[in-house]
Amino acid sequence: MTWMILLAAYLIGSIPTAILIGKYFFHVDIRDHGSKNPGATNTLRVMGKRAALVVLLIDVAKGMLAASLPLIFNIPVDTLYTGLIGVIGHCFPIFAGFRGGKAIATTAGALLIIDIGMFLTVYITFFAVIYLTKYVFMGSISVGVAMLIYSFFTPDKNEHLIFTAFIILLIFLHRSNLQNYFNRTEPKINDKKVKKDRLPPKKA
Repeated sequence: MTWMILLAAYLIGSIPTAILIGKYFFHVDIRDHGSKNPGATNTLRVMGKRAALVVLLIDVAKGMLAASLPLIFNIPVDTLYTGLIGVIGHCFPIFAGFRGGKAIATTAGALLIIDIGMFLTVYITFFAVIYLTKYVFMGSISVGVAMLIYSFFTPDKNEHLIFTAFIILLIFLHRSNLQNYFNRTEPKINDKKVKKDRLPPKKA
């Protein structure tokens, strides 16, 4: 039963929300536009606020549902494990050729179930880093760092190896952003140049 729960968490995470919204409502593959990332931030950049809100809410809900599976089925599996498996499904979705998002919204949903204190700490850090640096990818990587630091002060969340591995995963997922940053081509959150990535009205 444990393996079925973990598989279910992965499949839930694998639902490619931004790709489906792009395909059925805008007739595009979002992975060919903007930053090419099928997540809420690039959805905002390419398809606008309403589409981004839908993607954000569904991706958060995916994380919540994946993390909740042990509670729903009364299985002795830590919600941390199913939540993170759901996040991995989001990043490497079997339904989209393993080309998925960059974990942030789905991680938020998982943390809402796993530990609300960790959720608040992590996402206050996330927005603070973005505010200070103006780079979304830096805020995203800070999510893993904040989770690891939080775990050192929380006895029941002492999975330091898992959180360290999660930081490495986030760095891997944002490798193109890091390369762009060092090449001085990574757009800041207030960069007006990204407006050119917005789909024309006839598509949006």
